[in-house]
Amino acid sequence: MPKPGQGNRGGGSKKPPPKSATDGDDSYIVFSNAKDDKKSKKAEDKAPAGKDGSNSTHPTGEDAPKRPDTRKLIGGASWTGKLPVNMLSEHCQKQRWEKPEYTMSKTPEGYSSMVILKATNPKTKELTALPPFKLPPIHKHLAAQPTAVEARHFAATYALFRVCSMRNIHMMLPPAYRDLWKGEFQELKKEDVKEGRAWMYEADPFAAKAEREEAQAITAKRRAEREKQAAKEAEQATGLGLPQASGSGGASRNIMRGWTRVPKIEMGKRTRTHIEDLVRRHAVWNPHGTRMSEFQGRNILNEFIDLGFRKSHIEEAVGDCKDREEALEWLLIHVPEDDLPKWSLPEGYVAGISMASGNLKREASIKRLAEAGYSAELCEKLLDKYGGDEGRTAEALQNMLIGHGEAEADQKFPDVSKLAIEEDEQQYAAWSEEQSTLAAIFGDRFTSLSPETCQIQLNIPHFQGSCTANIRRPKPYPSIAPVVSLSSAGLPAYIRLSIIRQVVNHANEDLLGEPMIFNMVDWLEAEIPRIIENPGKLRDVSAGASAIGDVRSVPTQNRNQHTRRVPRPIDWRPGNLQSMAILDRWRSSQESSQQRKMLAARQSLPAWSLRDAIITAVNEHQVTIISGETGSGKSTQSVQFILDDMIQRKLGAAANIVCTQPRRISALGLADRVSDERCSPVGDEIGYAIRGESKQKPGITKITFVTTGVLLRRLQASGGSSDDVLAALAEVSHVVVDEVHERSLDTDFLLVLFRDALSKRKDLKVILMSATLDAGVFERYFSGGSSVGKVEIQGRTFPVDDYYLDDVLRQTGFNAGTRGGDIDDSGMEDMLPSVAHAIQTIGMRINYNLIAETVRAIDAQLGSQEGGILIFLPGTLEINRTLDAIRAIQNVHALPLHASLMPAEQRRVFPPAPKGKRKVIAATNVAETSITIEDIVAVIDTGKVKETSFDPQNNMVKLEEVWASRAACKQRRGRAGRVRAGKCYKLYTRNAEAKMMERPEPEIRRVPLEQLCLSVRAMGVQNVLAFLASALTPPESMAVEGAIDLLGRMGALDGDELTALGRHLAMIPADLRCGKLMVYGATFGCLEACLTIAAILTVRSPFISPQAKREESKEARSTFAQGQGDLLGDLRAYEEWSEMRKASHQREVRMWCDQYFLSHQTLNDISSNRSQYLSSLKEAGFIPTNYHSSSPATHTSLNAYNDNSALIRALVAGAFNPQLARIEFPEKKFAPSMSGAVELDPEARTIKYFNQDNGRVFVHPSSTLFDAQSFPGGAAYMSYFNKMATSKVFIRDLTPFNAYTLLLFSAPPRLDTLGRGLLVDNWLRLRGWARIGVLVSRLREMLDEVLARKIEDPGWDLSGEEVVGVARKLVELDGLDR
Repeated sequence: MPKPGQGNRGGGSKKPPPKSATDGDDSYIVFSNAKDDKKSKKAEDKAPAGKDGSNSTHPTGEDAPKRPDTRKLIGGASWTGKLPVNMLSEHCQKQRWEKPEYTMSKTPEGYSSMVILKATNPKTKELTALPPFKLPPIHKHLAAQPTAVEARHFAATYALFRVCSMRNIHMMLPPAYRDLWKGEFQELKKEDVKEGRAWMYEADPFAAKAEREEAQAITAKRRAEREKQAAKEAEQATGLGLPQASGSGGASRNIMRGWTRVPKIEMGKRTRTHIEDLVRRHAVWNPHGTRMSEFQGRNILNEFIDLGFRKSHIEEAVGDCKDREEALEWLLIHVPEDDLPKWSLPEGYVAGISMASGNLKREASIKRLAEAGYSAELCEKLLDKYGGDEGRTAEALQNMLIGHGEAEADQKFPDVSKLAIEEDEQQYAAWSEEQSTLAAIFGDRFTSLSPETCQIQLNIPHFQGSCTANIRRPKPYPSIAPVVSLSSAGLPAYIRLSIIRQVVNHANEDLLGEPMIFNMVDWLEAEIPRIIENPGKLRDVSAGASAIGDVRSVPTQNRNQHTRRVPRPIDWRPGNLQSMAILDRWRSSQESSQQRKMLAARQSLPAWSLRDAIITAVNEHQVTIISGETGSGKSTQSVQFILDDMIQRKLGAAANIVCTQPRRISALGLADRVSDERCSPVGDEIGYAIRGESKQKPGITKITFVTTGVLLRRLQASGGSSDDVLAALAEVSHVVVDEVHERSLDTDFLLVLFRDALSKRKDLKVILMSATLDAGVFERYFSGGSSVGKVEIQGRTFPVDDYYLDDVLRQTGFNAGTRGGDIDDSGMEDMLPSVAHAIQTIGMRINYNLIAETVRAIDAQLGSQEGGILIFLPGTLEINRTLDAIRAIQNVHALPLHASLMPAEQRRVFPPAPKGKRKVIAATNVAETSITIEDIVAVIDTGKVKETSFDPQNNMVKLEEVWASRAACKQRRGRAGRVRAGKCYKLYTRNAEAKMMERPEPEIRRVPLEQLCLSVRAMGVQNVLAFLASALTPPESMAVEGAIDLLGRMGALDGDELTALGRHLAMIPADLRCGKLMVYGATFGCLEACLTIAAILTVRSPFISPQAKREESKEARSTFAQGQGDLLGDLRAYEEWSEMRKASHQREVRMWCDQYFLSHQTLNDISSNRSQYLSSLKEAGFIPTNYHSSSPATHTSLNAYNDNSALIRALVAGAFNPQLARIEFPEKKFAPSMSGAVELDPEARTIKYFNQDNGRVFVHPSSTLFDAQSFPGGAAYMSYFNKMATSKVFIRDLTPFNAYTLLLFSAPPRLDTLGRGLLVDNWLRLRGWARIGVLVSRLREMLDEVLARKIEDPGWDLSGEEVVGVARKLVELDGLDR
């Protein structure tokens, strides 16, 4: 510790001088220089003495050494403030604690002191003493001081820090102690807090001591309860036959700890048989043909031998499977039950056959058939099929075993003629004669069980136990081998079946046509020891050993691979025959009058004057950046300049220009326009390709306008690597990326792909075009590996007059009536009061009546002049409302324009309006760029746009209405000046425009990384992290890794492979959870319900909760929920509102909404979002394009289960995974009744919820399940959409679900190899038979195959798909048969 002060520490006189009354006085705290100097001198004159007994005074003699006073010793020569001992005493006095006590000890290092605090309870008068405030051993060197005085002040400082560390009183301490407070003491506190000892620094240490003692008492009580529970679990484990952990502690290390109170899964016999049959017919193992390494296989072999499996079985599994988990599943499926390890069998399992049908004859037949080793379920199934005929059933089983198929049994028993009957009698006589011979040969070892059946006791060398061969006469014997079965308690079923299979094959190959039973018995007695040693593969006998044994592996070739046409590289040699033919046609077309007329129109565009500059830049640079104002002709002319130049240079055959557009209507409009300018039909020289429609001819089409997504899918299909991208672009000479300024995800992806491709293919040209391009950003991005050229085109000079909201209000005289909402009133000082009031009244929302009045005013101003009006709106709902408002104007020809319209409907906006009508187009931002509607002379701009945004609090992607950027509004304004001077009516204030963003934020920053990574992976890119790191605005690597991990947990990725679900989600522009829910809805037949829930999650719950009526609002919501969960309640409320809206007056609908605390506006917003999601599903090809929500009956298969709440709950939970919580119920309680004990529902407060991240969580009080005492359908889990942390961690938007929902839609289950059950997502436990987990795992894979096929064939009707039906039944009935 630094030594404060400069005073001499020599000895002083023994007799202490009288103490000064001023020591420790508050007047010595220094606050200003002038007065401090005087007080300091007075203090020195008075020679104060410390209260602690240390004295400082002048010596009695001149030569005596000066003894330092305490103040100088502790604080330094100039210190006049308080000392630590005084400050601690004052603090204790203020807190009404006892005077602090000090311990003192002397060590070789110096003096050391500690403080003891005491307090008296004012009520009980009980004195509480705290342990001394002691430094940890590793810091004890700090406490060692040269003198006892310094030791006491150090101890006082540390005690003050322990009770006042949250305050800034260290500013009052002397410098050395102040440094201790801010330095060593703070570090010490950080370490203690990190280690869970924050209680040491409570302001009231006595209260903290009481709380700790109480917590310790509770912990001791819980420990006793756990030990009691452990003892109970130990007894249960003993009953299950599970091993106990060895060593002391016994029950405390019971392996059943944590498993006794978890949910138990069971599967009805009929359900299990059905799934086993389904798996037998459709399951595929190791679909990608992956092979394990020798090291991995050896580790699995050693591990599984310890688990109780046979070595030969494990080796076979390792050879057929891709990894450890699949190998374990393979063994549990293929190894017969009588040879499985004990841990893998269900509780109370007894080998053999147990039935209670009441039909003793049938039971006996099944038992005899199964004794050969066949599956009891298979025996039962075939016996019923053949009407109880045991002989035919036995023959069918044997035919299946040797691979001839069950069907051959049917061919053996046709209706026969008299001649055939006589032949059978002859064969029976030969059989009887053979039986007599066998009886003579084998003596007592032979037994005739019936005229058709005999039994022979086998004599097998070195075999412990008995083995009997049962032989049944087939028809026609001996033309076919007899039916053989073996009975032996010492041989597992699969070995018996292997013996049967091999002996029958031996007979078929060498013994047919003559009596053969003796030879077969002789072969058996000689070969059985060999077969026991090496029984062969389980797969060879699996058809009989298990009802699910007939499974398939696929070849190592990936079944997703398709043979592709290898594209030919471009032939850049000029003057070949095709190029010369193209040049001749081009020259002749230039002479036509129609072409000259079009050329004159093209020459009037600003781009024409820069024709040579554009051609030069493209030819001399790999990357060219063209920026041009609206109307400059950059989109239509640049591609033609490039093509005409190549044709003139005799390179027409090499030209293949692909031009990307962000929207379908842009691609269609440009293709039409450029085709017209070149006087050729669309599909010849100029073509297009959009999703679901294409017009182009290979080798003839030279310019193809495509949507960005279509080009990405073309590259995605190539494989995604740089070589694959190069191959996909091999025939492309130029790629034009238009509207780069929008910075969409697709555009950014393309730029990453092209930057890599350009470095490997020097002849490829990339042209970037935009009206508001920040050229510097893109120039820097490409300048590292490619040369970059730039061309800037000036726009048309037609002026456009701007009118803002106040101007529009003055011109229209519009009166809004009631106030619409708050608005920023800055900038309104110079407006007329009436106009300012009108702006305040309109508010920030879109006013459709004002739009209609503005259209009416524009129409009146234009009078007889021709010209259309273009209205920019944020979405389809707003477009529909605007069209409804303006259709009341008589001479208006109103048309919608948005991306969801069919191409034919979109093209309706281009022709002129009918005579006497004025064209008015209500459009989204699709009309901002690339398309040209020639007759537009006025634009009405609402200034709004709908953009995707990410809410990190709810982890939710939302499509929100926001202000457009100033760059976008400039584009909109430019639409009015394309043909003549125009006007732009901006329905927002100048102040609102000033606050708009300069340009839109890149989409890569507006979407969650899960969606982004999925989109990249769907393009075929293997290394997503490296791909995104090379983007214009790369995200953080840790965030990307976390997103990829979450995609795996959601089921979108399987390792590095994209699942079928993932491919669907990549095509739907929605939050992943909402997209997953909609895919499930379309798959399982409840599309409308899932669409509504997805829209509710995107908007918000339609229920409102006024402060004064929260309970009434919650009760109204519960009325619709009926205990099914919050989202089911919201769904049912929306459905009822939707029906009322069709049949009732609007006033009645609003009154109904008020009655049930529903927001009419929110319900409308939900309806709008449903429409947008429906359009997305159509565009993704997942549902038919002619599907309409207004008539869902036309597609009953998609909505057959909309009323099935159990199924919808399961799909919601599956979509939200991994956002789920485990429900922990208290111990069951019972009440006596007349009919016996009745189980009581637990109190809601005793039910606990736990999630993986936070441990215990709590149901939010606003939830309809807050007071729930039980849950529907045996629910043991709760899914939630979001969580919030206040005083506790609360979960909201809840949906209860059962164990089979967890198994089917959560992470793949892992088998617990101690036989306790299944583990899901590494934290959720389920008790149950291991084979159930395997069956569900196989079913999950088949469900993924169904989704994969749905991608390849969007029109496929899933209503009759067996896999979907089985999965639906599992989650509906929780695995039971009823």
